[in-house]
Amino acid sequence: MTTTISERELEFLLYEFLDTEALLQRPRYAEHSREVFDATLATARRIAEERFAPYLRQGDEQEPSFVDGRAEVMAPNGPAWRALAEAGFLNAHWDADEGGLQLPEVVLRAAMSAFYAANVGIASYAMLTIGAANLLRTFGTPALKDRYLEAMGDGRHAGTMALTEPGQGSALGDIKTTAVPQADGSYRLFGQKMFISGGDQNFTGNIVHMVLARIQDAPAGVKGISLFLVPKVLPGEQGAAGVRNDVALAGLLHKMGWRATTSTVLSFGEAGGAVGWLVGREHQGLAHMFQMMNEARIGVGVMAACIAWRGYAESLAYARERPQGRLPSCKDPLSPQVKLVAHADVRRLLLAQKVYAEGSLALCLYACSLFEDQHSHPQPQARADARRLLDVLTPVVKSWPARYGATSNDMAIQVLGGAGYTRDYPLEQLYRDQRLNMIHEGAEAIQGIDLLGRKVVMDDGAALRLFVETVHRDRALASEAGLADEAAALGAALDCLTATTAVLTERLRNDPDLALANATVYLDVFGRIAAGWIWLQQGRVAALALEGASAGRADHYRGKLQAMRYFFRWELPQTQAQCELLTRLDRSALDMQDDWFV
Repeated sequence: MTTTISERELEFLLYEFLDTEALLQRPRYAEHSREVFDATLATARRIAEERFAPYLRQGDEQEPSFVDGRAEVMAPNGPAWRALAEAGFLNAHWDADEGGLQLPEVVLRAAMSAFYAANVGIASYAMLTIGAANLLRTFGTPALKDRYLEAMGDGRHAGTMALTEPGQGSALGDIKTTAVPQADGSYRLFGQKMFISGGDQNFTGNIVHMVLARIQDAPAGVKGISLFLVPKVLPGEQGAAGVRNDVALAGLLHKMGWRATTSTVLSFGEAGGAVGWLVGREHQGLAHMFQMMNEARIGVGVMAACIAWRGYAESLAYARERPQGRLPSCKDPLSPQVKLVAHADVRRLLLAQKVYAEGSLALCLYACSLFEDQHSHPQPQARADARRLLDVLTPVVKSWPARYGATSNDMAIQVLGGAGYTRDYPLEQLYRDQRLNMIHEGAEAIQGIDLLGRKVVMDDGAALRLFVETVHRDRALASEAGLADEAAALGAALDCLTATTAVLTERLRNDPDLALANATVYLDVFGRIAAGWIWLQQGRVAALALEGASAGRADHYRGKLQAMRYFFRWELPQTQAQCELLTRLDRSALDMQDDWFV
């Protein structure tokens, strides 16, 4: 059994569900070919299976340790990091004149799925570094880029995002970290950050922290936040060895999952001030940081999808091998036991996992294709539409795979029964790793408020209208391919969403507390409909390709169609009851009083 996403599944998603080969017609990718894309995926798979997958359990059992003020991680982290970096995955999407390969975004993220499925605890360092480097590429000065970018691209430096503080979580407007201007144009930072993934480790020579802070005397709230690059090690004079910046590791946090990733508390300025440099414009730090935050949200979605897929693959392999009981129709106690996969309820658990895992991965890669289109599509209107559609979908791409990935991994444990709760199998660890994704890069409530309170109302609802138009277009294509019942069901759910949105956004104008009180449920409705749309597209591709397909490919297509049917019969209908509750503007949670929690 492979520990990475199957070759056939990625082939289907990249070249049948998404027409990734069409990117080769764009000038940016004229030097590439499908063979290059496939070789990239094969390289990622090989490295993941050799350097990442064998250490999944070890990373869980040998957590990072705090030694003499620094973090030490298990030994295999270093070789895994270097193999990934030397293969070019940290900068593969960069321009050629930056040292990159100009690899399409969607191909890079599909390649990264191999590392996430094999060992997310090690692979997370790469996701963070890619995001921090992209932030520097977009907003950094030429001097900062010259000093740090190449080293981040080749793996000599890692990167982080430092937002959260002990006194605040998601309320970034309340951060206290301060930046004091210096005569030489640099700043001295003072404050503390916590839950900083990858905030310290011992396998790269430096770590570039992207830090949110307030310039001294800046306005209160989010309008006074700026972004700073603060390295762990400062460059030495005239090529001399660097010296440690005033960034101290105050402690390590020990989470239920992702244990191979350091989770840190960092103190800035305990000995005179941490040296940092402004990135972008003063007081625009949060707007700049949203680039990395949104990129990380999609990355967390991809991670969640990959962990769900790994759990599904593990439980499917077990169910095919483990003899267990007989079917209810069998009355002969001496007959051979059947395999677990023969039992209807086990098939239900496996089919639901397939729906969640494969639907999540398809949703995430679709989002990556939008990210690609907003930058490289030859038509300006198509670029604008991709940007707008990605904006409204990003909260869903982060939250739906995380929520239902956890449900999927829970089902994977159930398939194994008592064995699933033991450490003899990776499923209990996969569940713990997965559960973190519902919090990473913003809890569900944050994503729900972002979706309902900002994304669906921005530009007078333009993003929501574009989403609705896009889904209706794909519904028509699916209906022509013989999926009229599913297309009609999705249309009815979409109408329900539209009507519900109108009720909630009307109330949002004069009573935002009530309108947003149940935003998490709205997020779930939107997510189910988006997932239904993605499954309908996969079903259409499978239906059209099934006739004349070889036996193995035909089975894959039939599996896609059956998973789509399951989603439309069991998952999508739940949106009706959810919409009814939302349109009542129920106050149950809002009116509950603190004193009543006894």
